[in-house]
Amino acid sequence: MIRCLASLTSVIIVVVGAFAQTAAPSRSPQVTVIRAGTLIDGRSAAPAHDQVIVIRGNRIESVSAAASAKIPTGATVIDLSQATVLPGRIDSHTHIFLQGEDPAQGGYDANILNAPLALRAARATVAVRRALEQGFTTLRDVETEGAGYGDVGIKQAIEGGYIPGPRLFVATRAISTTGGYMLEGYAPELDMPKGAQIVDGPVEARKAAREQLDHGADWIKVYMTHRSWVGKNGELVSQPTLTVEELRAVVDETHGWGKKVACHAYGGIGLHRALDGGCDSIEHGLDLDDAAIAQMLKQGTWLVPTLSVYYKDWAPADTPAGQRDHLRAAVHEPSFKKALQAGVKIVFGTDMGGIPWTEPIAQEFSRMVEFGMAPMDAIQSATSRAAAMLDMQGQIGVVAPGAFADIIAVSGDPLRDIKALENVQFVMKDGQVFRSK
Repeated sequence: MIRCLASLTSVIIVVVGAFAQTAAPSRSPQVTVIRAGTLIDGRSAAPAHDQVIVIRGNRIESVSAAASAKIPTGATVIDLSQATVLPGRIDSHTHIFLQGEDPAQGGYDANILNAPLALRAARATVAVRRALEQGFTTLRDVETEGAGYGDVGIKQAIEGGYIPGPRLFVATRAISTTGGYMLEGYAPELDMPKGAQIVDGPVEARKAAREQLDHGADWIKVYMTHRSWVGKNGELVSQPTLTVEELRAVVDETHGWGKKVACHAYGGIGLHRALDGGCDSIEHGLDLDDAAIAQMLKQGTWLVPTLSVYYKDWAPADTPAGQRDHLRAAVHEPSFKKALQAGVKIVFGTDMGGIPWTEPIAQEFSRMVEFGMAPMDAIQSATSRAAAMLDMQGQIGVVAPGAFADIIAVSGDPLRDIKALENVQFVMKDGQVFRSK
């Protein structure tokens, strides 16, 4: 009997195995080959020419000189031999739930008070598509500005294939303190909604970090400064928010989850609290003093300067707000130059959303180069260096074996004319062509 059962079992295994092979034949991953006239791979000091990139599925399999490359049989060949090929770019500071709100139409307040969340989500859907169209295949989105965990939903929609968009690293609600975030100027008896999650004390700060991490935050964003104005001696003054103890609670919790903390900080007390509390990145850093730069170098803190946004939409020059806007830009340039010369780790970020998504994201490159950054360094700030900040070294921001196949192409030579990066003619994300013209 046992011998019969064993024989029957063997027959079943053979039959089922044969059926499985017949019913579900294995599919080989799609193979795509890109012929690159010039290749800037995101980490090399100089470009290479006449390169062949072999992509299998959503990963880069090989990169080699055309003279020695072997084209796999049946591969789809994309000819970019007249273009400059680069890794998909990374914008490390965006707000997909902002649209560069027009003050004449109510500005920031109207976005929170009047726009239904469904409308804001629809506009964010357009924003991420525009980013991908412009060759930004990854975004670190640092706060939804009153839209709660909407960025987590947009990220899920992209990953699920429902909408096109870049890879998203999201920071959800952000954290600030009482008296430290908009909305402002309303009657004190009104309990107005806020763009960020408000905390007071280390216990509340830690709890907010836990909530946001539990609900899908990849990064935690903290506002370490808020309002700014022109001081008595013509200096830029920035109001500090969280104490060092409050920030350390956030950082300790976030690092325990294996995640990082981004700190909005212009300068002064709030900036130094951000560094003393262990922030992983300083956002904006308009007025970095020598002590702050030295501490950033010692701690390995990243700087995401977002230059271009501070040259737009100034208030009238004869108003306190206009004088503040002018001063912000005036101190930002020398601050950036000092950080660059000192060797601070600088990553590309734009504050898109503060800038309308209809404008070119790549305009930030021109500002970085204008202020002294070499074109190749500017490109790497948006590719391999940004990937390192995101703990994605070798996965994104490079055209190299094993990396995700996030690849773009531009006409012209961006090392000679950085504005060439604004003319994207080809976009591939995750091995799939999104744009080709």
